Amino acid sequence: MDFSALQHFISAQLLGLVPAEGNTVIYVSILEIAFLVVLLLFLYKKYIKGSTSENLVRGIFGLLFMWVFAEILIKINLQILGVFLKTLVSVIAFGLIVIFQPELRKFLSYLGQGNWFTRVFLSKRQPKHNGDKDIIKELMETIKYLSKWKIGGLIVLHQDESTLNYSDVGTKINADISQELLLTIFQPKTPLHDGAVVIVNNKILSAGVLLPLTEDPKLSWRYGTRHRAALGVSEASDCACIVVSEETGDVSIAIDGKLKKYEDLGQLRTDLERILAIDDGEEAPKPNTIFKFDKKFFKN
Repeated sequence: MDFSALQHFISAQLLGLVPAEGNTVIYVSILEIAFLVVLLLFLYKKYIKGSTSENLVRGIFGLLFMWVFAEILIKINLQILGVFLKTLVSVIAFGLIVIFQPELRKFLSYLGQGNWFTRVFLSKRQPKHNGDKDIIKELMETIKYLSKWKIGGLIVLHQDESTLNYSDVGTKINADISQELLLTIFQPKTPLHDGAVVIVNNKILSAGVLLPLTEDPKLSWRYGTRHRAALGVSEASDCACIVVSEETGDVSIAIDGKLKKYEDLGQLRTDLERILAIDDGEEAPKPNTIFKFDKKFFKN
């Protein structure tokens, strides 16, 4: 069967897509495409590669490719195939919006934070903290006590108060971190024990804070409200959240929507030092490094 006539027809239609105004328009378009490719590769390597969202992003790029291919088919007068493919892509895209509604809400919440552009593109190294060793000691002693006596606890570690959108719900404290104060807050039958303690810049900013709960449908039914709150706040903002189970005394940390359970408190201390950028002879991590730990932080 001879397809030469069809081949000449498609070639002629593709040549007709080239603008007749000259090479300037083509060069500008090439520069725009190159800029977008570099930007997308930067975001992909920094935030997506190796994460659980990688396959989803690949699927989205596949849909974009199908959309462009559909437009090309329509331009070369293959209307039926082009319209069918374009309609199929639209239906799938609408379905993705419904299925991944929690992820879209998380993304929009991230964009709503005032310093997201700085954290993504202009992140700088923070100064080292030498005095935070005492903070680690106070936190560790608090966690040990809560775990031993199976007292529920929820501690949010945040680096920037300007990005908080939930701390105004609780009771303002603005006090130095101490084991006695934390244990008093989490003691059962006290007014603030059910909420979370929010720590910002090595200060207890507020207590009794109500946190947003995760809506992840794949989360095990074994996790109670505290664990769901820890995951929810780590999804909605750039923080780490320590949670102590009231039923089992288990200790976990939630970062970037992922939960790590600790059997070894020594490893917990090490991770807290990394999260709080304690000076241990190494350079402090970038401000957003705490939220990128899911690639190796959760493999320990």
